[in-house]
Amino acid sequence: MDISVTVPRLPEPGATVLGSAARFTPGGKGANQAVAAARLGASVHMAGCVGDDDFGRQLVAALREEKVDTGGVRIAAGVPTGLAMISVDEAGENIITVAPGANHEAGHAEVYAALAEPRNVLVVCAEIRAEVIVAALARHAASILNLAPVPGSPADAAAIVAGARPDWLVVNEIEAGAVLGRPVSGLSDAAQAAVALIDAGARHAVVTAGAHGAALADGPGPAETVQAFRVEAVDTVGAGDTFVGALAVTLAAGVPATEAVRAAAAAGATAATRAGAQAGMPRPEDIRAVTGLTWPVR
Repeated sequence: MDISVTVPRLPEPGATVLGSAARFTPGGKGANQAVAAARLGASVHMAGCVGDDDFGRQLVAALREEKVDTGGVRIAAGVPTGLAMISVDEAGENIITVAPGANHEAGHAEVYAALAEPRNVLVVCAEIRAEVIVAALARHAASILNLAPVPGSPADAAAIVAGARPDWLVVNEIEAGAVLGRPVSGLSDAAQAAVALIDAGARHAVVTAGAHGAALADGPGPAETVQAFRVEAVDTVGAGDTFVGALAVTLAAGVPATEAVRAAAAAGATAATRAGAQAGMPRPEDIRAVTGLTWPVR
């Protein structure tokens, strides 16, 4: 569950700022990506864990309202549902702290639930334990790993990529830097980082660079860059998850890699123009209205 407060500026260490009334809205990276994919035309099956509390029941109900199959979502007794505490400034930038709660209860039962039936694409984010990430990705060839938040040290993050060898790895600049053990800033840096992530074990690597765009590498040669769509950002919470969900839909439909990344960038940019995570996730007609891109999946 996302607990969001809009503030005039993001606080520095030791500072206190006054913000808006707190908003409680469905979140969680995996659930966000599931909703994004469902709104963009995919048939989505969700696997994971919530707590046996009001938040957990609300999150499952929200997924069902979006026509997401929740048959793989388990209620973990005696554990609280995961929480994200979010501060958003007037430019739409954010700081997020996650208390994983029931997310860390996800295990082999959830891996089985996710893969019990044939699926085009498996999407995994990093709000679950590292060994579960690797176990899931090892069992599905067409996979997207969104290594967010980055678990542990750079060595831990690199070990996940090397062990899982995902078909697609999607990270932002900060996450790419955490895997590679060096800062990544801007689109040029993102392109170099994407190539380095191929060496780290991914078959395809995407490094998103916010308002600058994204870089795509799929081999030892130079990475391609996709320019960002210019929009007036209201709230960037959920924009990255929209990108991942959109990428999954396009790849499952057989859209070529560069076109798929461009469509995902358009979806993420559209999400940034709307408040909330799941609440702000677009449908194809929203993407066209904001960016001019016609969604490539029917």
